Amino acid sequence: VLLLLLVACATTGPGGEKSLILIPTSYEVSIGQGMAQQVRAQETVLPDSAWQAYLNEVGQRIVRVSDRTDIEYHFTVIESDQVNAFAAPGGYIYFYTGLLKKMESEAEMAAVMAHEISHVVARHGIKRLQAAMGVQLAYQLVFGDGDQSEALNAAVGIGMGLAFAGYSRENEREADRYGIIYMRDAGYDPRGAVDMFETLKELRGDHQASSLELLASSHPEADERIQNARQQIAQLQLSGNLTVGRDRYQQMVQRLGD
Repeated sequence: VLLLLLVACATTGPGGEKSLILIPTSYEVSIGQGMAQQVRAQETVLPDSAWQAYLNEVGQRIVRVSDRTDIEYHFTVIESDQVNAFAAPGGYIYFYTGLLKKMESEAEMAAVMAHEISHVVARHGIKRLQAAMGVQLAYQLVFGDGDQSEALNAAVGIGMGLAFAGYSRENEREADRYGIIYMRDAGYDPRGAVDMFETLKELRGDHQASSLELLASSHPEADERIQNARQQIAQLQLSGNLTVGRDRYQQMVQRLGD
């Protein structure tokens, strides 16, 4: 019982919100590392150090104001036409060039980044994973005697399947809500989130929506996301010196080509 209490109390949102988390951070990071190895084996990492540094810069700026800084975050650009981004447990976050080309400003990229970081903060991925693993496998991973590699490998495999399965709509609403707070706190104009949702709405109208995480059917409808974001932003105290970063972003997008 004492061991369970030690691993169960975890911050999962702004204001110190906490949730029951059975898988400790050390194992979450190990699972994320295993998933990262598989992603790199299956996908093509964009061979542009400037873009990788840019994505990391924006990501770390948001991480610093987030409610979870107990792990090291890793940000990677994947070269693919897919309009997609996703977060793996343990702070591994991926953006596809197909999505980056659809954006108009750094604030829009920050909106998606803050959304994905919010999934990590809320431990949405690890919550789904511990539910999918079942009690016996989760117990073996956390408390098993001796070699736990079998349970860890199983967790990585399950995690890879869940990474593209989509979160619940409530998880997505939560990530949207946290993300807007983190954008504001990081100095980005949160109205970039509205711009991004409007872009996604246009893509759906053009039947270009990806079947993967960012545009999955598990997400609330774009109109709802736009309305929720506008209502939340209207209640925030916004300064007059918030980053939009349109010119810089457009210069970076040109490096991606057509």
